[in-house]
Amino acid sequence: MISEVARKYVFDFDSTLTRVEALDVLAEMTLEGKANKDEVVAEIQRITNLGIDGDISFTESLEKRIQLLKANKSDLEALVAELRLKISKSIESNKEFFEKYADDIYVISCGFKEFIDPIVEAYNIPSDRVYANTFEFDEAGNIIGFDEANPLASHNGKIECLKRLDLDGEVQVIGDGYSDYVMREAGIADTFFAYTENVHREKAANNADYVAPSLDEFLFVNDLPRNISYPKNRIKILLLENVHSAAFKNLSEDGFSVELVTHSLPEEELIEKIKGVHVLGIRSKTQVTKKVLDAANKLMVVGAFCIGTTQIDLNYCKQKGVVVFNAPYSNTRSVVELAIGQIIMLMRSIFPRSTEIHQGQWQKTAVGSREVRGKNLGIVGYGNIGKQLSVLAEAVGMRVYYYDVNDKLALGNAVKCSTLEDLLNVSDVVTLHIDDNKANKNFIGEREINQMKNGAHLVNLSRGFVVDIDALAAALASGKLAGAAVDVYPEEPRANGDFITKLQGLPNVILTPHIGGSTEEAQRDIADFVPNKIMGYINSGDTVDAVNFPNIRLPKQSNSHRFLHIHKNVPGVMARINEVLATYKMNITGQYLSTDNEVGYVISDLDKEYNKDVIKALKKVDHTIKFRVLY
Repeated sequence: MISEVARKYVFDFDSTLTRVEALDVLAEMTLEGKANKDEVVAEIQRITNLGIDGDISFTESLEKRIQLLKANKSDLEALVAELRLKISKSIESNKEFFEKYADDIYVISCGFKEFIDPIVEAYNIPSDRVYANTFEFDEAGNIIGFDEANPLASHNGKIECLKRLDLDGEVQVIGDGYSDYVMREAGIADTFFAYTENVHREKAANNADYVAPSLDEFLFVNDLPRNISYPKNRIKILLLENVHSAAFKNLSEDGFSVELVTHSLPEEELIEKIKGVHVLGIRSKTQVTKKVLDAANKLMVVGAFCIGTTQIDLNYCKQKGVVVFNAPYSNTRSVVELAIGQIIMLMRSIFPRSTEIHQGQWQKTAVGSREVRGKNLGIVGYGNIGKQLSVLAEAVGMRVYYYDVNDKLALGNAVKCSTLEDLLNVSDVVTLHIDDNKANKNFIGEREINQMKNGAHLVNLSRGFVVDIDALAAALASGKLAGAAVDVYPEEPRANGDFITKLQGLPNVILTPHIGGSTEEAQRDIADFVPNKIMGYINSGDTVDAVNFPNIRLPKQSNSHRFLHIHKNVPGVMARINEVLATYKMNITGQYLSTDNEVGYVISDLDKEYNKDVIKALKKVDHTIKFRVLY
């Protein structure tokens, strides 16, 4: 943190207080409908960037842009209205800072007072603390130039302007361009923050004392009033296994620092990589073990961009206060559609006929080719996928039977079987949709296959270890089963490449590389669903749909600070928390608690003004696992 001294804060305007360069916006407006609009706007933007980076003199940049603009005084009112809609996101959310420190804030911009003054007035910055250029107009109101006597109209004019101000105390400059940095380089500013929320200019960032992806970072470094307790750019997110790019986009746009890795990492590499990471995103191959979690010194959330979570030590995550989310619904339709397609392909013996044609043989025959209409489909596991498959299978005329260890309500005309054996005895096709409980290993083995009808088909789109591959291969080779479709295997490679299974080469066997949920639509849905859960927890503390943690949906914070306390579920902790809050005379505006057998999760919303020592006291409460503050 920067030391506590009297400070003055000097802000740039374009691409700092606003998300845009105002003259670029003006060009877009005045050139609307002109045939050469795109070409002229692009040239204005090119000249703007050259001036900002110091590659041409600012005077030259300004002259060339005004010549290209062909704007009138009457256009400025519309420009101001447009700029009000384009305030930088983190500037807009931190008005309290501008109100509280108004006397110490200045704007030094090479833009123009005619559009800057009306914008910054809403942020309590008066015109006499705005230093910028002014337009010159002809009698018809056309913009024909600028006041060339103004130091800000000349090269490095910001240096001269700041010198004349002769500000007391530590001077901090916040801007996006090299033309802002030069005040620091000249020695008249003490600190330069390269502001990158809207545009990242390498030349400015490389010379900056601090890089500020948002105003929150600048306020955090200075320990100033801010809208959020901890800058999101300091929260590191690691996404492995080529998670859909939309996840990267969603999380990055919310302000987090996100790293995307295209493959899974073995335990040793992950142990090194996870240090300092707050959020880990994985798919099915990465193993989140006890050793990995012990090395994860800042981890708060694991997001599984898939359905299964056996690759994660859920219980140890809970003990460490790490919340785990998955995507239990997002790829349901994709899996169901593949199951329906494979059932039809198997019943019609499509793959053997296709292979014959590829080999140059014409074998037109109806032998072993049957309609699915009127046939019995046995669904093992009547969860989200099983139920949707039940509906679609009935729609194509199949009779549906299902078996589940839990009591599930039948959809449509589906018939519940009391035992697995009853289902196996009656089904022409058996399809597996059971969870990743380790107790389900070899759930379908030699005994269960022998209970199936002769000539039946087996489809496995659930977990590789639930089927005894040796027993399945033997049943297919002997003709006990007429066909099978397998998408998952007991052991799968970490990356694309060579793969061997005993099922290769057998007739009427459809083999796919774990792609049941791998459609563009499903991966996009997962890339929306899981990041939303992650952001809900990081930003507000919501744990709805967490797979290892007490679920709680929290109301939106309103002018309060939120204390999140995770602790072992033992008697007396809640009482001790409230005792601490009472000792420090905290006014609780809302309190929420959810527990399971092992952990408790209590959220307290409190008035914003309080003794900060209460935080230290709450962290010291016995049996505390994790504690954090949100505002």
